[in-house]
Amino acid sequence: MFASTCAGCHGLDGRGAERAPNIADRPQVQRLSDAQISNIISNGIAGTGMPPFHSLQPSDLQAIVGYLRILQGKKQTLELPGDPDHGETAFFGKAGCSSCHMVRGKGGFIASDLSTYAGTHEIEQIRNAITTQNQGTNQQTRLATATTRSGEKVVGRIRNEDNFSLQLETQDGRFFSLPKSDLTGLEYASEALMPSDYGSKLSPSDLNNIISYLMREAGVTKAVAEKEPFDEE
Repeated sequence: MFASTCAGCHGLDGRGAERAPNIADRPQVQRLSDAQISNIISNGIAGTGMPPFHSLQPSDLQAIVGYLRILQGKKQTLELPGDPDHGETAFFGKAGCSSCHMVRGKGGFIASDLSTYAGTHEIEQIRNAITTQNQGTNQQTRLATATTRSGEKVVGRIRNEDNFSLQLETQDGRFFSLPKSDLTGLEYASEALMPSDYGSKLSPSDLNNIISYLMREAGVTKAVAEKEPFDEE
C-alpha cells in the first residue's frame, strides 16, 4: 500500500525524492502522532504537492502509518508468543501458507506478501486472520477457471477485469490476459483460497509459532536475551 500510494513521491524507503521530502529520517515527521500522519495522508496539505487520499479506509491509513514507523526505525517491540524457527517450518510445511503467500521473497505469488504484515497488525488480529472461517463469498478470494473457445483452461485469481477482458494470475505467478469474447465459461471455486480449517488443523502452539515467525520477519519482535553460560564451580 505504501508502494502504490506514497513511494512514487517519497521513495520506496521513505527517504525522499525529487517530488517529495524525506519522511523516514526527518525529525519533524517522526514527532507527528499516528493520528496526525493519518490526517495528512487522508486530507493532504493545502498549498503543497501533497494530495489528499480520501478513498483510503481507516484500516488502510493504519497500515501505511505502521509501515512508515518501521521505515523510521520505530519498530514495535513485542515478546514472541512462540518459537519463530518452528513457525517458519510450519509456514513452509504443515500449514502450507507458502503455497499462496510470500515472505521475504520466498513462497507463493497468488496471495498477499506477508513480509511486513505483522508490523501493522496486532497478535490477535493475525491469529483471527488465520483461524476465522472464510466461506469464499467474495470472488476475489477464490480461484477462477476460465475456459477458452479452443478448450484451454486457465486457473488463477482474477486481478483485473473490465467489459472486454480479464487478467488472471496463476499460482506460479504467471499472468494471462483473456478477451471475454474468446471465453466460453468462467467458474469460481466453491472454497476460498484461504483454508477455513486452520482453527482445528493447527494447534495453539502452531499458531503462536507462525505468528512469531511473521513478527520476526516484520522486525517487530523483542529479541530474546541470550543467557550467559552458567559457570558451575
